[in-house]
Amino acid sequence: MSLNIPSQILSLPGQRVKQVQHDLSENKLTLYCDRDRRFRTTIPSDSGVAGINRYVRRTIRDIPMCGYDCHIEIELAQVVTNDGKRRMESTEFVDSANRYTKRFCRLVSGLCRHMTIQAVSRHLSVRWETVKNIDKKYLESSLPALEPEKLTGLKYIGVDEVARAKGHDYMTVVYDMVKGHLIWVGTGRTADVFSGFLDQLPDKTAEKIEAVAMDMGLSYQKAVRDSLPNADIVFDRFHVMQNYSKAIKNQRKIEFRKADKAGKDLFKGTHYLVLKNSDKLTSKQAEKLQKLLDNNSNLNMLYIMKEQLQQLWSAETVEIMDDKLEAWSKLADESGMTYLKKFAKSLRSHRVGICNYAKHNLTSARIEAGNISIGMIRKRARGIRDTEYFKLKIRQSSLPDDQSMFYYNDCLPH
Repeated sequence: MSLNIPSQILSLPGQRVKQVQHDLSENKLTLYCDRDRRFRTTIPSDSGVAGINRYVRRTIRDIPMCGYDCHIEIELAQVVTNDGKRRMESTEFVDSANRYTKRFCRLVSGLCRHMTIQAVSRHLSVRWETVKNIDKKYLESSLPALEPEKLTGLKYIGVDEVARAKGHDYMTVVYDMVKGHLIWVGTGRTADVFSGFLDQLPDKTAEKIEAVAMDMGLSYQKAVRDSLPNADIVFDRFHVMQNYSKAIKNQRKIEFRKADKAGKDLFKGTHYLVLKNSDKLTSKQAEKLQKLLDNNSNLNMLYIMKEQLQQLWSAETVEIMDDKLEAWSKLADESGMTYLKKFAKSLRSHRVGICNYAKHNLTSARIEAGNISIGMIRKRARGIRDTEYFKLKIRQSSLPDDQSMFYYNDCLPH
């Protein structure tokens, strides 16, 4: 005798629940179903009506129910195609070529957005590789396509390189800097990779791109000059200041080696203090840093020049910013400090891209936010060597997380 469970709740079209069995020792619920003969059988390839050869029973995994692992034993028709081949009929609720329901795959993918694969594997008692493969397949079918040839309305874009792991499998990511959307991910970090994206853009879209934000890597600069000759290159402030921090670190090492024992004691615990902005220091940290700066004129000058360098980005025009950059570089040349002079030389060689900031006010904030998200993915995806899967996770991270992994409503309540 069949149980009176509404089919729209269980969402098992073509099946009728006959029995529910609870295995307490394995903490498992099993739903036993028979095929509903009122439903037509269809051939998976063309969804046409087919003849039945025999009925076959299969057990599939479903989402947990009432705190128990849930398995469903279903009855499927083996059909015969017009050319005599035997195939299992297609079903709406079972993931193709899998032993899991579509809602189970949806749950797995939703959990993988917030948890490590290892954690999802442990909680659902599914193999690590299976969790990863389910998530990858779900993302392939559900993520919107990245189609450069259909992009319109681009004014500012940003490009950066990311890696699946340090030194391994580099990828190029491109953002719409106005809307903040990820618009493309490509394998590799060469000029050809980025040019491949730019060349796919419609001519009208490419012509309206006014500027491209990037770090100081030569490959992306070449791609922009070749494919977007009318667009400005803007070197972001973050990377300029990051390079200056390297100059401070290197000079600090020199000063430490020159110092006597008492001077070396002042250096202890100040490694990151000289890199931080004064408004980020606690009163205790500020006092400790000031003692060091009072006793080392070169580090004091480096710290003062760091604050002056940051003022470049407050210039109102390209011309004013360029004049400030040149004045700052002359001071650096006169300092006699090797690493400061090297930095000033680099600053001058990139002055056009740096000063273009005053023209466009384009920052790398969206790129850095994306890199933070990618860093979290990298931590959750330890052990993954599948570059294509990593690219899918990057694309997923750029989309708002407004879909419930548990319910079928389109959006979560606001």
